Amino acid sequence: MNELEEMYQTILDRKANPEEGSYTTYLFEKGEEKILKKVGEECTEVIIAALHQTKADQVNEINDLLYHVLVLMAEKGITLEDVNKVVAQRNAKTHNLKPERKPITRY
Repeated sequence: MNELEEMYQTILDRKANPEEGSYTTYLFEKGEEKILKKVGEECTEVIIAALHQTKADQVNEINDLLYHVLVLMAEKGITLEDVNKVVAQRNAKTHNLKPERKPITRY
């Protein structure tokens, strides 16, 4: 089991067995809207870090985003296996560059 899988299993355990003082338990208690808010905040922090911070800061922000996405996955009943299946399907594709969208013309 890799570190990401271990983190996900810990998150699932906190959901099934809430632990007082646990941030993960707090997120589940607050519910989907709080979890979504945190995912959005962490996305923004990843962007800011990529533009203005060190690699170490970027890695930390990416880890924060991954953690909150895993919490969201647990909340919605999405497993790592579900995600891995899509990754495998996408890895099998070749020459799948999508054309750029045309800009919207204002009249």
